[in-house]
Amino acid sequence: MTETLRRGRASLAFGFLVQGVAFALLVTRIPALQDQYGISDGLLPVFLAGVPVLAGAGSVGAERLVRRVRPSRVMRWSQPAALLALLGAGAGDAMWEIAVALAAFGVAVGALDASMNMLGVSLQRTYGRSIMLSFHAAYSLGGIAGASLAWAGAHWDLSLFVLYLPVVVVLLPAAFLGSWWYVDDVRGRGDEGADGGPEGQDVRGDSGERTGGVVVFRTLLPLCLVMAFAYIGDSTVSNWGAKYLQDVLGSSEQLSTVPYNVYMVMTLVGRAVGDLGVRRLGAVTVVRAGAVLAAAGFGVVAVAPGAWVGVGGFTLLGLGLCVIVPQTFAAAGRLFPGASDVAVARLNIFNYVGFLVGSPLVGALGDAWNYRGAMVVPMVLVLVILRYARSFAPGPDRYGDGHERARTADVGRSGNGL
Repeated sequence: MTETLRRGRASLAFGFLVQGVAFALLVTRIPALQDQYGISDGLLPVFLAGVPVLAGAGSVGAERLVRRVRPSRVMRWSQPAALLALLGAGAGDAMWEIAVALAAFGVAVGALDASMNMLGVSLQRTYGRSIMLSFHAAYSLGGIAGASLAWAGAHWDLSLFVLYLPVVVVLLPAAFLGSWWYVDDVRGRGDEGADGGPEGQDVRGDSGERTGGVVVFRTLLPLCLVMAFAYIGDSTVSNWGAKYLQDVLGSSEQLSTVPYNVYMVMTLVGRAVGDLGVRRLGAVTVVRAGAVLAAAGFGVVAVAPGAWVGVGGFTLLGLGLCVIVPQTFAAAGRLFPGASDVAVARLNIFNYVGFLVGSPLVGALGDAWNYRGAMVVPMVLVLVILRYARSFAPGPDRYGDGHERARTADVGRSGNGL
């Protein structure tokens, strides 16, 4: 493995970490933002929904941009934009200022999420073995660091600007400098076929997989559904974990903060070892195991007699859900090797669809029925992922043609895998 690839992998992992820090610093300080700008409880959901909607627009914009420029350039400029938007969110006091800052953050994050996963998919292809989970592990580590910084800011009663400024001053130049070592792969660009042919050329390999520059949504749809279902589960934990533990399971206010922390730690642990599991067992087996673990976690949470059993359920959830999203991006790259950038950008939109649907869905069911019953819905949706597990196979079996060899092949040993 060349020094160029090693530097590219390290710099991209650092970019994932920076994104994790920035996102955690925003979402964990939403109550402080609400107080600083005087946002009413009725208006807050509008602001919160606006961010993923605009992030989806940013992802669509990234898809268009990578037809003309390399994904590394999109990430190089979108990451500083997201950090500056975060700083802007902490600097103002007028309603229009927070609206502009959150809009800019949403668009930048959408472009950033899409471009960094494009680079991760193409770098994994170049490495010839599963490394995608390691990048998302760096994101989880950044999320833990960002949440810890947010806790320190709340503990010492720091203003948001004072909290955000040193983080941006340190991370922005470091991320921009690291961006010069990103490694692009022109085979995944949407404007060029895998064989270097003209834009939009459609070439099929012997296995029937599409290797040209065209992404067919019907073929990508199973992975889009998996992405949405995974993020419905994730948003359920992040938005309702603390409330569920305190209101339903009768925990203390201090203990109610534990589920999300445990969840994040377990996502880090699962992603840190997940690539080894993919190399040994294959992506299909790892995704199926993740779906079963996540569903078991929701089941434990739904029937938990007390708070600590509920915490155990959230632990299983972290271990299960953490492997699904990175492998979904990787599977999109395998499915459309000549247009992986476009496939990743379109798939990334369903990240935000799941985030938008998950929290209101659980909240509405909890209010209309009860929160224990509401936890069954994401459990069922996660189990549906088992139906689409074949889409993660590196070979012909994703089409259900009965080639057991392709279904059990290890990604790292597959001749045409990532």
